[in-house]
Amino acid sequence: MSLYTTIHLHNVSAGREADYAQWFDGKHREDLARLRGYCSADRYEVTPQQIMPDIPQPWRFMSVYEFDYASPEIDLPALGPLLAEARDSGLTDDSAETERIHSYAMYSDWVPSPNHQQDKPFSGVSIILANFVAGREAEYHKWYNEVHGPEVTRVPGKVAMKRGRLSSVQIEPRRYCPGSDLVFCAQQTDDLLFTVKDFSARARGVSPSGVAFQERSSAGSFARTVHYFSKVSGTEFWPGGVAYDGDLSVYPADFARPAA
Repeated sequence: MSLYTTIHLHNVSAGREADYAQWFDGKHREDLARLRGYCSADRYEVTPQQIMPDIPQPWRFMSVYEFDYASPEIDLPALGPLLAEARDSGLTDDSAETERIHSYAMYSDWVPSPNHQQDKPFSGVSIILANFVAGREAEYHKWYNEVHGPEVTRVPGKVAMKRGRLSSVQIEPRRYCPGSDLVFCAQQTDDLLFTVKDFSARARGVSPSGVAFQERSSAGSFARTVHYFSKVSGTEFWPGGVAYDGDLSVYPADFARPAA
């Protein structure tokens, strides 16, 4: 079995926000529960606080779907018709062709930091549609696993990270994705602005905490986009559909890397 994450970046049609929420938490969840390998689904809304404010945020909402697949080439496309239902019924607005559906084979499940509060849900997430420099993939992963992942998830408010590679299996409509890799970071905070500011300060070596990030690896490409979202709805589940109470320690975080 291999962990897969699908992100659905989209806009809801004007005045249909309540309808979309009712559909997502009602019929859509019922349909998802019948899919093989389904683990969880969560909804997020883009935040005004962004680490790179000049990067466009063309989507107001993101839905995140987690699966544990034995045969992704067979099972992953089954999500497509469920997402098309919202589009076909006018719940989502794709008039500007901004909708994006990207699926990733994850390198691991969530890797928590000491900041993680086991009795609390995630308040939000950030995603990076990232790239590594050609020929330096191994160096890129080593830097993220041993240096950058741990230092990022120790920023106040940031609590866990997992990463993945863009899957060879994708859902229609297939549209341009600016990153080969997904960096998925979880937050638990009621002051996201402080988290974003301290993250930036640590990266520049000027945090009042005195903590500074190590020098950024040149194996990580600057061709990337960063997006912060707050959680709107969702229930946490481990692979296999078993609900859990937020205790990351009860499930292994060191899954074998799946095939890209």
